[in-house]
Amino acid sequence: MRLDKFLKVSRIIKRRTIAKEVCEQGSASVNGRPAKAGTEVKPGDVLDVRLGSKLLRVQILSTPDTVRAQDAQQLYEVMEERIEQSRG
Repeated sequence: MRLDKFLKVSRIIKRRTIAKEVCEQGSASVNGRPAKAGTEVKPGDVLDVRLGSKLLRVQILSTPDTVRAQDAQQLYEVMEERIEQSRG
C-alpha cells in the first residue's frame, strides 16, 4: 500500500492530499529512510511522521484498503509520540 493511502486509511492524517503534502515536505520516513507519498509500506514497517511540532513513530500492523473509523487505530501500534519544544 502507498504511504499516503496508509496515512489516510489509518486516520493518522485525515485527508490523502494532506498526507501527500507531508511526504513531499520530507516529514515522513519508513524504516529510517525518507519516504515519498508513493513509497510502499507493509506490516512490520516503522513509520515516523512529523506533524508540526508533534513527532509520531508507529509500527504498521495491517494495510487493508478500507477500514471503519472506529477500527483505524488497530492498523498501527504507537511506539513513540512526543511534542518538540520550540527553541528560542
